[in-house]
Amino acid sequence: MVTLDVRPQLLDALSALRDRVAAARFPLPLPGAPRARANRDELLAQLDDYLVPRLREPEAPMLAVVGGSTGAGKSTLVNSLVGRRVSEAGVLRPTTRTPVLVCHPEDHHWFSGMRVLPDLTRVWVPQQEPDDDLLLPHGGSARVLRVETAETLPPGLALLDAPDVDSLIADNRVLAAELICAADIWVMVTTAARYADAVPWHLLRTAKEYDVALVTVLDRVPHQVLSEVSRQYGALLTKAGLGHVPRFTVPELPESAWGGGLLPATAVAPLRTWLAHQVEDAAARRHTLSRTAHGVLDSLKARMPELASAAAAQYAAALRLTNAVEGAYDSEYARVRGRLQAGAVLAGDALKRWRAFPLDCTAGELLDALMESLGALLLCAVTAADERVEEAWRREPAAGAPGLDEPDPSPESAEHRIGIAVRRWRRELVEYAEEEVLDLERSVAPDPEVVAALVATALLGGRRARPAGEGLAERIGAHGALRLRDRAGRLLTDHLDRVMHSERERRLAPLDALEVHPEPQAELIAALSVLQKER
Repeated sequence: MVTLDVRPQLLDALSALRDRVAAARFPLPLPGAPRARANRDELLAQLDDYLVPRLREPEAPMLAVVGGSTGAGKSTLVNSLVGRRVSEAGVLRPTTRTPVLVCHPEDHHWFSGMRVLPDLTRVWVPQQEPDDDLLLPHGGSARVLRVETAETLPPGLALLDAPDVDSLIADNRVLAAELICAADIWVMVTTAARYADAVPWHLLRTAKEYDVALVTVLDRVPHQVLSEVSRQYGALLTKAGLGHVPRFTVPELPESAWGGGLLPATAVAPLRTWLAHQVEDAAARRHTLSRTAHGVLDSLKARMPELASAAAAQYAAALRLTNAVEGAYDSEYARVRGRLQAGAVLAGDALKRWRAFPLDCTAGELLDALMESLGALLLCAVTAADERVEEAWRREPAAGAPGLDEPDPSPESAEHRIGIAVRRWRRELVEYAEEEVLDLERSVAPDPEVVAALVATALLGGRRARPAGEGLAERIGAHGALRLRDRAGRLLTDHLDRVMHSERERRLAPLDALEVHPEPQAELIAALSVLQKER
């Protein structure tokens, strides 16, 4: 019985690390983001499907996952190792649509639950009807794992026939990678025609990087070139630093021509003997399990900092996008304040109304014109800020994230929102004027709307509106005029702050929804540090 030195503190640290990895997000389309997402998913698969279950239950059966490229003969190899057809094989591609796990009847309970591959639903079908169409639940969309038992396999060993790693179906490729990550032993199958292709070598280099227990099978090798192809393949493995990897050669036989038969027992006997030895010999089992488990653990020293670096790049990009928005809005807000001090609102129709007031223009008409001019000034500022943001974001690859460049989904336009804010200021301004007028004698109390029109003109008209301030003092007194201007000015500033802040936040909302934060980088490194100490 193998015993791995696993303390509860190590499992706790590993679980914490797993949670940090799962929480990492890479939503911004930076150059390294696809690799980071793939690395995160692969790491999660290894932690959830292999490392944590293996460390918690080291006595569980060994799982050998048979993987490889399309047409490599994986299913035929598994069937031949078992001694009967348990996995569908044939000339149609992709053949292995549903992964099949085969184990000894005594080991069935280890795989019928969710100990490994918890995201796959377990299914069983009658032995005599190995039809893939029967494996899927109603609807055919669930991810399932078919579990078979065979007394011909030694207890303590399970074989898993995975989908093609280069399948035309994307879901199959993802599932194949996930299944390989659950393996104690990676069995990489390639053919005499494709042993130099990129796909098998990517798997081999990954296995070397993680230092997992690996065995290769060179399948369907014609007899006349068997020695030469085997020699060339061995030379490639040696050149790649994989010369020590156990290598088995299966000749091309009539039974493998159409992928439907079983190979003679002698053709797979060396591989079967090697696999049985890994299970039945305590030292070999201990060595294999320890190597794969510690290989994955050791790989975290390079993989976690890489994830942390990608997380840092995400936050740096998000910060640049945020700074571009905040800088644009801050700049335009400063410009609005400057134009207000210069009396830019008292122009056009508003200036015309002021000159006609009070003889040919009512206080209400003057307020209407001032509010329209103020709204136009704010709308121009928001529009200019958005244009500056778009110009800055065009230089940022991260701005191509879905949703960031889409228009505001709300039915209300900026013009509508600004109009509401301006009208609210006007309403509150009239209420302030009413409060000041209440303190005056009824015989001399002016119309509150006139007072409001004068204070609005004085605040928005700059030097050209000096007469408005004088007229205000004449009507409500110098102290009342000063008090009202101060209150109305603070209220105006509050409304301007609120308008520019809300529009800025509206522009930042899609970016905020991506939840790119600075914490993941430090959390990933900290989780790795704790794990290293516990090891």
